[in-house]
Amino acid sequence: MTIRDWPEDERPREKLLARGASALSDAELLALFIGSGRRGQTAVDLGRELLSQHGSLKSLLELEPSVLAAHVGLGAAKSCRLHAALELGRRYLASELQRSDGLTHPAACAEYLRARIGAYPYEVFTCLFLDNRHRMIACEELFRGSIDGASVHPREVVRRCLAHNAAAVIFAHNHPSGVAEPSQSDRDITAELKRVLALIEVRVLDHFIIGAGAPTSLAERGLL
Repeated sequence: MTIRDWPEDERPREKLLARGASALSDAELLALFIGSGRRGQTAVDLGRELLSQHGSLKSLLELEPSVLAAHVGLGAAKSCRLHAALELGRRYLASELQRSDGLTHPAACAEYLRARIGAYPYEVFTCLFLDNRHRMIACEELFRGSIDGASVHPREVVRRCLAHNAAAVIFAHNHPSGVAEPSQSDRDITAELKRVLALIEVRVLDHFIIGAGAPTSLAERGLL
């Protein structure tokens, strides 16, 4: 039996049109991007199999496109569709921050940063460069590796701020362990960057730690 043989209100596409995307399961959402299954297996079945093998939607979409493409029933085209969908989500969140009121809601900023760097298996130090109305000019991943004085270079952060003519910045880095608690190194490098950037009149608004759950804001913790 193919999806076309299912009752109309159970087919993913028809269900989305009638009830909205939130009514679909993870497997059904995957099926819409996968498009077709394989012999003896619908696209929804293939979606369920992928989720079962990799444990969660997050783990599945964290796979490199080439690794995902190697799964039986997918291939390069379907793998590319899934990763394109993920990137569209990231860019949608970024567009919200580029609106004049984007950073009046810290939760929107935190969600964008979580989508941007939360899946990396290594630590990435990222900077949002903002204008004097706190609209996003650019987002750059500046450093990779452990967050300490040796890997985050204040001189490079200053150089990029001047290149973007930024008036303010928001920092973020991820903890691949999933624990979003700031370490002493996180606090130290934030304090050093705040001191150095004050010399060129660039304000540090926040530093988010991205883990498995909700991001941690150093500003909200009173650590800025």
